[in-house]
Parts: sequence; C-alpha cells; structure tokens
Amino acid sequence: MRVPTTVRFRRAVAAVVLSTSLIAGATACGTGGDRGQREEVSSAATAAELAALAVAEPDAAEADELAAATPEPSTSEERQKFAKTRFVANAGLAAGATYQWIVKPYRAGKFKKGAKGRTFALIKAGLAGAFAYNRLKAAADNAKGDPLLSKAMGPLTAGIDSLKNLSGKLRKGDAGDADISSFENVISGVKEAGKSAGAPVTDKVPSVSQLGG
Repeated sequence: MRVPTTVRFRRAVAAVVLSTSLIAGATACGTGGDRGQREEVSSAATAAELAALAVAEPDAAEADELAAATPEPSTSEERQKFAKTRFVANAGLAAGATYQWIVKPYRAGKFKKGAKGRTFALIKAGLAGAFAYNRLKAAADNAKGDPLLSKAMGPLTAGIDSLKNLSGKLRKGDAGDADISSFENVISGVKEAGKSAGAPVTDKVPSVSQLGG
C-alpha cells in the first residue's frame, strides 16, 4: 500500500528534527575534556539510533490516515472483527514498547546509576511507559466490541489502571523489580486474553515518533 505523501514528509521531518536536536544537545554537553568527549560520542550515537528508528517504523500519523480510509463496519460480525483487529494492533504496540524500552534495558542494567546511556534509556522508558498504558487502555476499550474478548479482558482492568503513574518512576530512574514485573504481568495477561478469544497478540515495536505522540 502506498504511504500518503504527507505522512512520508512528516516522518522525514520528525527524523531530521529529532536527530538535529539530540546531536546539538550532545555537542553542548561535550565541553568538559575527555569525559565530555566520551559523553558527546555516546549521546550522538544514541541520537543517530533514535533517528534511525523514527525513519524505520511507520509513525502514528500514517496509522491514523490508513485507519481513516477503512470503511466503518455495518454488521455485528463486521464490528466484532473490527474490534479484534484494533485490539490486536493496540495490544501489540503496548507489548512491543514495554519489552523494547522498559523490560529489556532494565534487565540489562541500563537504568542503574553510572550506566552508559542511562539518561536516554530513562527518557525512552518513561515515554514507553506512558505509551504502553494508553495503548492498553485503548485495547481494553476495543475489547468491548467483542463478547468473548470483553469477558477475557474484564479481570485485567485494575492491572492496566495500576500502570498509569509508573511512567514517572521510570523517567526518574525510581522503578524497581516490582514495577517492571507489573508491566510484564499485565502484558502477559492481555496476550492470554487475546489468545483465548481468538485474537492472538504479537509484539510490535512502535517508532520513537509514536512514543512521543
């Protein structure tokens, strides 16, 4: 499917702005001798990585435009199918963001004081936490359109709500094992709910522009 020109333009601009701003910030921090130079190189590398991610993955605007072009379902069967499709998409993005930018770096020690690249890791984790929470809330809402899915997701409502304020703890570097486990447990529960209702969820890592949107 051809990506709309406006979407491709916005994606390119977002990547350039992200790369430029982060590299500029890295240069400003790199004025303190050898240590400053090392920080500059590390920050610039992270900026390049984030810019690459922004280009590599479709952004939220593209998803919205493509979704807007999809006809509204008219029959009960079509509405249930549409609800499952949206549930799978939102739950998959939540799962991908949680693993890629919260669970994986935490287990690798990236959030510990003194760890290389800690500041950027915490920023991404905070954004990912807020993003995952919002996508999970959307998935729970989508589930209401299908009886089996709605029933399976019912018991997970409280767990999803408990994630609301964890993005702040992640951003500040205050999240511990219990907080990370909360994300993992909720994602696992959502995947099980989807599987039981015939809507299996597959991890989909969102773009950096999606996290910030």
